[in-house]
Amino acid sequence: MSEATLLLKATGLNLKRRHKQVLTDINLELHAGQILTLIGPNGCGKSTLIRVLLGLESIDSGSVWHRKALTVGYMPQHLQLEPRLPLTVLGFLRLARGARDSAIHGWIQRLGIQLLTDQDIQDLSGGEWQRVLLARALLLKPDLLVLDEPVQGVDVQGQHELYRLIPTLRDELGCGVLMVSHDLHLVMAATDEVICMNGHICCSGHPDHVSGSEAYQQLFGQRTAPIAHYTHHHDHQHCLDGHIDHDQTAETSQP
Repeated sequence: MSEATLLLKATGLNLKRRHKQVLTDINLELHAGQILTLIGPNGCGKSTLIRVLLGLESIDSGSVWHRKALTVGYMPQHLQLEPRLPLTVLGFLRLARGARDSAIHGWIQRLGIQLLTDQDIQDLSGGEWQRVLLARALLLKPDLLVLDEPVQGVDVQGQHELYRLIPTLRDELGCGVLMVSHDLHLVMAATDEVICMNGHICCSGHPDHVSGSEAYQQLFGQRTAPIAHYTHHHDHQHCLDGHIDHDQTAETSQP
């Protein structure tokens, strides 16, 4: 990949918290059109690294470079809002910088959350909230889409639907995607490169290469079945929460 497509570069990142070394000598690059996934066990520093890369947390040493005027759409793992604040899903999405109603309704339709628009955000399930956060990130028309555990609280069918959607979003927006997961098996079909970390980078490369490495097997154990791309053929379409999308099903079933 060329320097012209480079969106983000981290060099020699180190961070210590309360005598614990959280990040050690982290180096990575992310280019436009690339899907890069960080995997590792809970507490290995994935979310901390994301926050460092986005400038939300300081480091002890190292450097982070961003392309000039880089637009980032960030879907955080957690977003705490004032619980007493009366705010519907539509109202929340309208808070996105520069968001137009036409774009809001377009992403609402695309992500299958039409029935949620008038709901109070405090009443959403975990999976519903994840989809609303994704819509908000996409409204920014990002050069870089950052997804921190995007399938958290989403059922299995919804997870597969979302991971199939991510490469399509990458192609449509022409953006780079930086994603965090705790399990390589779930993201196999939706990523170009994997960084396996546990405070430091244990191994990196194509998912097939990483899954067969000794470092990966030490962290996750030997799996009984090989990693495979998820395929599923059916005569209906699902929303990201796993429910059948009757409108899309009707359209795709037309002769």
